[in-house]
Amino acid sequence: MVRCTASFVALACVATISTTTVNAEPRAVIELFTSQGCSSCPAADKLLGTLAQDSNLVALTLAVDYWDYLGWKDTLAISGHTKRQRAYAKVRDDRAVYTPQAVVNGITHALGSDRAAIERAIQHTRQVASPLTLPVTLAVADSKLTVNVAAGADQNASGEVWLCPITKSVPVVIGRGENHGRTVTYSNVVRRWIKLGDWQGKLATYNIALKDFQNGDVDLVAVVVQSGVVTAPKLMLGAAQAALR
Repeated sequence: MVRCTASFVALACVATISTTTVNAEPRAVIELFTSQGCSSCPAADKLLGTLAQDSNLVALTLAVDYWDYLGWKDTLAISGHTKRQRAYAKVRDDRAVYTPQAVVNGITHALGSDRAAIERAIQHTRQVASPLTLPVTLAVADSKLTVNVAAGADQNASGEVWLCPITKSVPVVIGRGENHGRTVTYSNVVRRWIKLGDWQGKLATYNIALKDFQNGDVDLVAVVVQSGVVTAPKLMLGAAQAALR
């Protein structure tokens, strides 16, 4: 059953990391809004794990908290993810807030367990807009992350630059609710959203110390450049991700 109705905190151990530079211009950013309390979600969580293995995709798990009242409090949920999902629906003006929902390139959505529908959504975004044409590169060296965002073709373009610390794999034993007794593995779990700054159409560089966002079990980082603002997120302009160990 698909549920219809109805930012952001950190985690891995800081290590000395050799220089790594990665990933410009992926094909899509896929944000899966999911919940441990939703019986329809495990299939989508499994699919997200498969999508996360595709280096041409930035696939993110965003756990929401609005099904917690069903008897199980989601151990990965962030209230900001619920706000983000609702903000997307408001911008689209369609009131479509449900789990499992995949938001693709910031502008359209599909059932998160339907791979064909997600692929169609990716193609749709490329037909109606120009997502992810802005090169973004990440370099990890000397205990810091350096983010380079290229100049845009349109010098009047703008967006917000967000960093997401991520845990690549989190198995959860669900003790109550609709998924009682199941162990579900969540992939590319977003732990926090950190705004690095505002991109104003020109070449820009952002630096952040690893210790400022890496602790506990964070082993991956994604950066997105998104048009609009946090309360009204729109088209994904650029994105990249990098392993931290």
